[in-house]
Amino acid sequence: MENKKTSMPTIKDLAKELNLSPSTISRALADHPKISQATKKLVSEKANDMGFRLNAIASSFRSKRTKSIGIIVPRIDIDFHSRVISGIEEYAHKSGYHVIIFQSKDSYQLEKQIIQNLQNMLVEGMIICLAMETANFEHLKTLIRTKLPIVFYDRSPETFNVNKVTIDDFESAFNATEHLIRMGSKNIVHIAGNQSTDIFRARLEGYKAALRSHSLPVQEDHIFITDKLTYQEGLACTAELLLLNPLPDGVFCANDYTAASVVQTLNKRNIKIPDQIAVVGFSNYPIAQIIEPNLTTVNDRAIQMGEAAAKMLIQHIQDNDFDIIDHQVVTIKTELIVRASSARR
Repeated sequence: MENKKTSMPTIKDLAKELNLSPSTISRALADHPKISQATKKLVSEKANDMGFRLNAIASSFRSKRTKSIGIIVPRIDIDFHSRVISGIEEYAHKSGYHVIIFQSKDSYQLEKQIIQNLQNMLVEGMIICLAMETANFEHLKTLIRTKLPIVFYDRSPETFNVNKVTIDDFESAFNATEHLIRMGSKNIVHIAGNQSTDIFRARLEGYKAALRSHSLPVQEDHIFITDKLTYQEGLACTAELLLLNPLPDGVFCANDYTAASVVQTLNKRNIKIPDQIAVVGFSNYPIAQIIEPNLTTVNDRAIQMGEAAAKMLIQHIQDNDFDIIDHQVVTIKTELIVRASSARR
């Protein structure tokens, strides 16, 4: 026996069943004020009986509302970005929006392509953390000229004003380095992030400022610049810093992956942490509480950053008087979480 394919009922099917015009059915489903409540109720009940579902895509084209926002992150597998996404999703869901997530994999070209894809998908706004490779901002200027609401988090364009949610990377790095100094460290190494990115430049400057404020020298051979702050890069930097003479007594890392590699290498070399070398990381990744000794680190409050970014974006989407030129900046307060890797007796 041949199976007949059951097709979804359409507005025309509803109109035929109720002996009404398709335009009346469409207005009733859209809660149009000129359609009586009795007709709306009749149409709604019949639609439910027939299993009718309004085509959301077609409806969005007519209304220009998709209730969707696009998110572009460099890498989903980095804990910081996954926590930011959690914060965005939580707030967006409560506000009736759904999110579409892309990762640029720190590629400038892929970032440009993703922005175009999201525009084609009619998202009502975007939340973006720039790719590490992005140094040319023309594609972002073009996007902003469309007047689509946009919020940047963590990494943002430096050459023009934008809506963004960030932390004070300079202050956070200053406090982390000063903590090492107060714990007795005087010969402190910094494993830094890519200096093409403003947040990692700010962390390096915060480290330098803390040394200077305590009359300690800034030594260029104590600064190790990485490309992407990977665990493997941390291993390489640790091997180099252990060749310094005298041996450093403190290490401040621009993220927790590199800090974890420092801790594990020192453990293998039987170098006592924190008595011989104290270690501080940045971001409070889960690994910070797994490795031994537990890692002192900066809590960058990534979930709160995501919530703040989503709140700002949705407010702009819903504000008819919003002008993208009137940019806003929200700075999330960080805290230093002191654990065994730096807490000398």
